[in-house]
Amino acid sequence: MSYNVPSLMNTYPRSQYRFERGEGVYLFDGNDRRYLDFAAGIAVNLLGHCHPHLVDALKQQADALWHISNMYQIPAQEKLATRLTDMSFADKVFFSNSGAEAMECAIKTARKYFHAKGQPEKYRIITFEGAFHGRTLATLAAGGQAKHLEGFGPVMEGFDQVKPGDHDALKAAITDETAAILIEPISGEGGVRAVPPQCLQGLRALCDEHNILLIFDEVQCGVGRSGFLFAHEAAGVKPDIMAIAKGIGGGFPLGACLTTEEAALGMQAGSHGSTYGGNPLAMAVGNAVLDIILDSDFLDHVKNISSYFQQRLASLVDSYPKTYVELRGEGLMRGIQLASNVDVRPFVDKLRQDKLLTVAAGENVLRLLPPLIIEKTHIDEAISILEKAAQ
Repeated sequence: MSYNVPSLMNTYPRSQYRFERGEGVYLFDGNDRRYLDFAAGIAVNLLGHCHPHLVDALKQQADALWHISNMYQIPAQEKLATRLTDMSFADKVFFSNSGAEAMECAIKTARKYFHAKGQPEKYRIITFEGAFHGRTLATLAAGGQAKHLEGFGPVMEGFDQVKPGDHDALKAAITDETAAILIEPISGEGGVRAVPPQCLQGLRALCDEHNILLIFDEVQCGVGRSGFLFAHEAAGVKPDIMAIAKGIGGGFPLGACLTTEEAALGMQAGSHGSTYGGNPLAMAVGNAVLDIILDSDFLDHVKNISSYFQQRLASLVDSYPKTYVELRGEGLMRGIQLASNVDVRPFVDKLRQDKLLTVAAGENVLRLLPPLIIEKTHIDEAISILEKAAQ
């Protein structure tokens, strides 16, 4: 049953649950009942709720300066951009407020690149069926899902969709108008499917062969969630452009588009902008998130705890095949496809009643996105609830 607020647009099927505070991997309602949060604000609360280092960084910045716009130098923005480029393929960063905005920048960057090179006819981008890249008109068109596009008028032109894994269709889709290929290394809304390393490697080779750009959407799977800083690193490939968001802000609205020097060729003064993007508050939190993520032991912890999580989930699927059909994903971005007679959304609500918060995804998939700070005891607690629900 959804909860309706008369003064709010009915764009979300809000549940009856109302939380008043968070601490680590738990949320608490008004009666101080504790819920294990394996939704993490849809992969946003990377370090759990109210992490002391993030809280301190935000409070200190709030006492100093909130917003000045990008007309002026913002030292914390320069610091965060340098840290992101130092630890990635990228040379340039554009800061935004969300993943959709970061993806918009990625799309514009790819188109503008070929325009700057005197090839304005190269503007089309190849995407994959079932993908989700955001809720703006451009990112909806990139995702191509009819349920998201219905009612919003003519679909923005310039996107060619192919089925994942259909190599012949992919090659056939490349024309003289193709500017880029866009893919999520691990899909989120589309069903938590990880693209095999050899496929990402093949996409890189294909882009190089045809002199087009490779764009990765790591809005959900990036910033440590896969066990690597960025999910594509596991395949040993590098994109030309990448969008990140969600976890990089740890709960504060923050996104970024990362590019190589070459791919950013067309993005000059006046070609793109954001009023709030990269403001001092967001930059303070983004730097605080990296302080934790880049600690020498942190990603090792994520890899180790991910291995334990996978083992427990695999055992769960084996033990309850009438409920849980297939385990998907990588690291701490996991999905379990449910049996055809088990509807994921009522199932998510059942888990909420049992004090475990999860997220639904496409293809009748239960999505598990815990904070990266979880320990084995939290996983055991979640597995116990999932077992109870299956029984």
